[in-house]
Amino acid sequence: MRQVVLDTETTGIDPKDGHKLIEIGCVEMISRSLTGNNYHEYLNPQREIDEEATQVHGFTWADLKDKPLFAAVADSFISYISGAELIIHNAPFDVGFLDTELEKINKQLGEQRYGRIEDYCKIFDTLAFARRRHPGQRNSLDALCKRYSIDNTARTLHGALLDSEILADLYLTMTGGQTNLLLGGDEDDEMSGVVRDLNSTLRRVAFEDQQHLSVLLATPDELTAHQAKLAFVSKKAGQTSLWQQMEQQDVAPTTS
Repeated sequence: MRQVVLDTETTGIDPKDGHKLIEIGCVEMISRSLTGNNYHEYLNPQREIDEEATQVHGFTWADLKDKPLFAAVADSFISYISGAELIIHNAPFDVGFLDTELEKINKQLGEQRYGRIEDYCKIFDTLAFARRRHPGQRNSLDALCKRYSIDNTARTLHGALLDSEILADLYLTMTGGQTNLLLGGDEDDEMSGVVRDLNSTLRRVAFEDQQHLSVLLATPDELTAHQAKLAFVSKKAGQTSLWQQMEQQDVAPTTS
């Protein structure tokens, strides 16, 4: 699975008011691992930048007048993101700016050269995800980094590439921090068969020799380590683990 974590910086809040992109930053993940195949562009917005926006990202128009226009990088950008799942914090904001820029090119060319971003990618909004997981709480990127113990000390100003790298770390943590063991394909199908055969064999041996099996209880040190691990998982997830919930209800956890 190919995913692209994306962030942008802009001249202001709303593209309907003529505001434009000044920076696009993307980091690529394949099978939930960073590849280093990043995408980064500074852009000439051909207009002044709102003072409030400059206070956020530090750029003025003077800093960007020698940078390319969005139209000059549109093809390479679309090629980079096509077929991926885009991971974006507050996706409507970034996608709204990107769609507006693409539509401006279409109007200038007098043809429908580009579609909308959703025509090229699936989109996962980490802000919407966080709001479902943490209703009623602050779910800005900074607030979530603090909640999930993500180091963002380098973020004195917003920057599209840096924020994408931070968001990638946050996304992996919020969604489990690990890859699926079986990801599909012939090798995985073969491995699934091996696992099923092994489980079948273990169940048969356990049934045939159950009179010889003994129960091994966890040592005090193992129990302490187990509770520490559950506490760590709960802290990362921002909620009590299912195992702890079952223990609190005095229900013995089972595996399948």
